[in-house]
Amino acid sequence: MYKKLILVFGIVVLMVSGIVDLAPSVTIGIAQEKSNEVNANEMEVGLKEGNKAPDFQLSSLDGIEMRLSDMRGKVVFLNFWATWCPPCKEELPHMQKFYQVQKKNEVEVLAVNLTTAERNVNGLEKFVKDNGLTFPVLLDKKGEIGQTYQAFTIPTSYLIDKEGIIRKKLIGPMDVKMMNDLVNSLE
Repeated sequence: MYKKLILVFGIVVLMVSGIVDLAPSVTIGIAQEKSNEVNANEMEVGLKEGNKAPDFQLSSLDGIEMRLSDMRGKVVFLNFWATWCPPCKEELPHMQKFYQVQKKNEVEVLAVNLTTAERNVNGLEKFVKDNGLTFPVLLDKKGEIGQTYQAFTIPTSYLIDKEGIIRKKLIGPMDVKMMNDLVNSLE
């Protein structure tokens, strides 16, 4: 009797540990196929190239709520910047020129101002107007989105494709040629 009890206990331990499975192999095969289908359809959210870009919602300088996921179907340059940053100031005219030409081609520029890092938040609207910026300027008032996107050095930009997948992370200023080359590399 003790031998049978030990044998049953041993089988239970092996089953629980996954070494022995007494279920029919057909059921296992079906379950594994379904598991693989789910994994293939799920895209990892993250900041690496090939990851789905983390979604967020911010207010624009005009008070309009915008979500990154609303940009699906467009190529997006997601740019993090501040008014006191010399390289940011250097790239803004390039971004504006690029935006003026490319906006008709389903390309969007979203400039996320790191509002918590601004020295003069009240001067932000004047800065945007004085520099003739017409692309959406979003306000990261809590600093959460800059933190999520690891915008520790600015400017930091992400090139996001039409499906919402990060294709490139860039640290430092961009110019029109670089932006055009990056968009063309997606085709």
